[in-house]
Amino acid sequence: MQIRKELVSLALLLGSWSFLSISLMAQESINLRQSCSSLRNIALPDTVISISEVVEANNFSPSNSSSSLDTPSFCRVAGVIEPAINFEVWLPLRDWNGKYNGVGNGGMAGVISYGAMAAALDRGYATASTDTGHDQSGGLFDASWASGRPDLIEDFGHRGLHTTTTNAKAITEAFYNTPLSYSYYTGCSKGGQMGLMEAQRYPEDFDGIIAGNPANNWTRFYAGAHLWYSLAMLEDQEAWIPRSKLPAFGDAVNSACDIIDGIEDGILQNPLACNFEPASIQCPLGIDNDSCLTPKQVSAVEKIWSGVETSSGELVYPGLVPGGEADPGGWGRWVTGAEPFTSLHWLGGEGFFRWFVFDDPEWDFQSFDFDDDLTFALEKVGTAVDSNNPDLRNLRDDGSKLIVYHGWSDPDISPVASINYFESVVNVVADDIQALNYETALKSTQNFFRLFMVPGMGHCAGGPGPDQFDTLSALENWVENGIAPDSLRASKIINGEVTRTRPLCVFPEVATYSGAGDTDVAESFYCAAPIE
Repeated sequence: MQIRKELVSLALLLGSWSFLSISLMAQESINLRQSCSSLRNIALPDTVISISEVVEANNFSPSNSSSSLDTPSFCRVAGVIEPAINFEVWLPLRDWNGKYNGVGNGGMAGVISYGAMAAALDRGYATASTDTGHDQSGGLFDASWASGRPDLIEDFGHRGLHTTTTNAKAITEAFYNTPLSYSYYTGCSKGGQMGLMEAQRYPEDFDGIIAGNPANNWTRFYAGAHLWYSLAMLEDQEAWIPRSKLPAFGDAVNSACDIIDGIEDGILQNPLACNFEPASIQCPLGIDNDSCLTPKQVSAVEKIWSGVETSSGELVYPGLVPGGEADPGGWGRWVTGAEPFTSLHWLGGEGFFRWFVFDDPEWDFQSFDFDDDLTFALEKVGTAVDSNNPDLRNLRDDGSKLIVYHGWSDPDISPVASINYFESVVNVVADDIQALNYETALKSTQNFFRLFMVPGMGHCAGGPGPDQFDTLSALENWVENGIAPDSLRASKIINGEVTRTRPLCVFPEVATYSGAGDTDVAESFYCAAPIE
């Protein structure tokens, strides 16, 4: 009987604690709701706050959407930083994790990344996004807003995210009346460029940065990728490759190179080991159908894979690599387009150079000179938009961590560019620590910067390979617990079901089949140096 009384007393006590905890949480939520409107009056440099309102759960619809995002309730703050940097900060009313997650953009930016903010909010983060200082309603690659506005180009290149981050962190700390425990950045494509710009220019902004498929060497990328791929494909009408030919092209590449890694799975583990010759599927004389490439189409592929050089032999930008050509969101969208002059490379390249560089509405991309025009472009806008500085010592010394990932089947940004950037950072570290060999410099670099190449992944997602992985949790564990990620678990999800998992390895290691077990299961692989 005494034991039963004690158990009842304990239950009542626990119930009281539970009730008290719930009451405190409810009171905290009420207080935060009341505090939300007061954020309109917060004083920030060169900033006007226009919105500070509570948004109920699952009740926010972006202006360009008829459906609501799946979110918890939050305090929404929106404002403008001079001259025209729009930004929003979302602050969870319940279960804030004490941390901040800034998110990046794609294309030419120009919009608030609401989807990425919703994902961050769902993980308990305070979060923010910016349009980087211009409106992109004219289209994904519209750049006409840059005409005569070097200030907007600077905001697009680096200042927009930095000032947004400064404001968002101040707003977050004022709202919760407590300092942030950690701050992180996540972004891909243009967002990857933004992340590396933060790492290079403003390393104090974030404790950890994730930069996916980064378009960091922006000016050379738009010249040596967007313009060059378009010029190679549109040398004349006969060089353009229709989408109907891409399945046969992709199958031929896989037939030649898929088995190199020991597994026939439709994924090239290391495309640089693939020596497929496009001429091997050249159409016989007088024949042209979807099973082969004409001589001029073969030449176009060779140019796209090799990249373009200046007249002195300097590589402007690395080319694409074999693999994933048949993916519907790959070459058919980025390289060839549905018809000539409709690829995203053509649209992006022409817009950037027409408005950022030459400021001439009549400029014709086919007139581009890879000597003089490239030099002019680098001098005019390179400093503002290129995040290609390999000196990350300030980031390292600040204790921050950097993860870069890149899909090997990216049809937009060459995956080789990310490898080249990583190696350039290793070289700086080697000089800084006076490393006796490459391995020492590599390990020292990997103490703060790790690169993950993703076999079969396209541009930020998609492609034939596993393309879903939780980089943010790995970064949190590295920053907060000192446990660096040795691999990431990637999944391929089709119609809501996981069909394949693979480990993503820290470059230069690759996933290697153990020789036993299901090849669609990550546990059947281990990370090891690639076989030379």
